[in-house]
Amino acid sequence: MEARRKHPRRPSLGRAVIALATAALIGGSACGVPTAADGVRRPSPTPPATAPATAPATAPATPEPATTIPDPDEAIPESPAKLAATLAKTNAALNAAIDAWSKQGPPPEDVELLALYQQRVYRYAAGHPKVASRAFARLPAALAAQARDNTAAIRGLLSLARPIKPSATFRVQEPRPAAELLGHFKKAERRFGVEWEVLAAVMFAETKFGRVKSPSYVGAQGPMQFMPATWKAYGMGGDVHDLRDAVMGAANYLRASGAPRDYRRALYAYNPSQAYVDAITKHARQMKRDPRNYYAYHNWQVFVLTTEGERRLTGL
Repeated sequence: MEARRKHPRRPSLGRAVIALATAALIGGSACGVPTAADGVRRPSPTPPATAPATAPATAPATPEPATTIPDPDEAIPESPAKLAATLAKTNAALNAAIDAWSKQGPPPEDVELLALYQQRVYRYAAGHPKVASRAFARLPAALAAQARDNTAAIRGLLSLARPIKPSATFRVQEPRPAAELLGHFKKAERRFGVEWEVLAAVMFAETKFGRVKSPSYVGAQGPMQFMPATWKAYGMGGDVHDLRDAVMGAANYLRASGAPRDYRRALYAYNPSQAYVDAITKHARQMKRDPRNYYAYHNWQVFVLTTEGERRLTGL
């Protein structure tokens, strides 16, 4: 769901660049020495005069241009062609940055800024379906599928959001490291049989991996947003605000509601909305297709819908 918090924004750290390496392949050839029919080696005919046998001069390879890391409020292209090119470039740069990241501790700046820009591109696409449809048709099949899933999920969750007054105040916080959360998700999967990607998608949709700290407008609490009565029944005596306890409680509840046999039924019990079920299913599917998407999602930020427009509450 869309979070409803107010948080002072950290100043922009400016623009950084990722240098892209270029490799060159050098080919070679071999030649033999002619032999006469009697088996005696004869000197080869004197070749015509040529330039000294030195290695031919070659122009140095032209390096690929560096990838510029977008600023937090970088403009989103509005034309389908430019939107498609920007998404493809951003996705490739983000994947490379995630691959280079140790996954321990806070994310490096390039991961955080590229993930934020990816998120903002998808949010723009969710609000401009005609432009998005034409842009995604230009993408390779795998990236187009990812783009359609993310855009549809965002659109579905936005349909459930309640715009708030711009003066409303909320509490947000830094999330726990991605590796730590992944450990909780996988422990819950081993205990209850609920796929870790589904548990991650639920926390992602509910609180952006724990960034949202305040209860929802209906009283749901904690990083997995439990109503008090549901937590009492399925929280196994834990603390609804504790990350490990919340993940275990969510896995327990989803298992009791039909998972892993019927995830859609279980997710509908968690939040009775087909738009919610579709969004969780799509985000989980993307994490299954490429685990790097988990780390990208972990760096998506909290946006809030107000009666005067959209506002971002967390991130650089």
